[in-house]
Amino acid sequence: MGLSPVTRLIAVLLLVLLPAPLLIVIGASFSPRAVLSFPPNGFSWRWYAEFLGSAAWVTAFGRSALIAVLAAVLTTLISLAAALALDRAPARLRGAVETAILAPLLFPHAAIGIAFLGWLALLHLNGGFAGVLLAHLILCAPFAYRPIAVSLRQIDRSLTEAATILGATPPQAVRLVVLPLLRPGIAAALLFSFIISFDEVTVTMFLVGPEFTTLPVSIYAHIHDSADPVVAAISSILILLTALLVLLIDRLVGLRIFIDIEEEGRHAPA
Repeated sequence: MGLSPVTRLIAVLLLVLLPAPLLIVIGASFSPRAVLSFPPNGFSWRWYAEFLGSAAWVTAFGRSALIAVLAAVLTTLISLAAALALDRAPARLRGAVETAILAPLLFPHAAIGIAFLGWLALLHLNGGFAGVLLAHLILCAPFAYRPIAVSLRQIDRSLTEAATILGATPPQAVRLVVLPLLRPGIAAALLFSFIISFDEVTVTMFLVGPEFTTLPVSIYAHIHDSADPVVAAISSILILLTALLVLLIDRLVGLRIFIDIEEEGRHAPA
């Protein structure tokens, strides 16, 4: 049965309107004028050169990338261990722990930022790398745990039982059977965590100091002081990097895991 004209029109509008803001940002990044505007009245690489030639911008970019990589790897490892530990746990215990892991999704980020500000002050970690990384680990936990847990629930338990019957120890069964089957979930967890950490600004604003900042916070501060298109150039680079990451994930493990996560969320009990 074919799509109705209304459905086709809605689909076309979505395909046109959803990427429109991104295309506007990319177009504005090539403007030769010193004011952010669209459409551009010319073509220039000026603002990309300014970003790449600025030590402050490049340092903030590198710092954000380092924090995002560490947050993605550490959060994925912790979430993997938690998912494996909770797989055979009693339902009540699993539900309580999963609620705690997903708790950052339930509160406004401004409130979370204030809470982190007070907590990290007690640990003397405010305004530095360690405090921001710790906050990002907690913020990324829901986005790393969910795809791994969904992938784990889709594994046929008879496979691990067959491995143990054939002589594999439980750790060997996990390493040789479970982990390879969890590859899509692990890849999705890494991607989600990296993007969430790299783009995080609301909570991070409460935690940075005069000597330490991240790229999103620097962009936010720059917009308040200037309207030049350098932020559009930076955003265009980030759009390109995100697209490349998604294409890489699609090439390595496919994007089916994202559909499975959405379906799992729809059928999860309230």
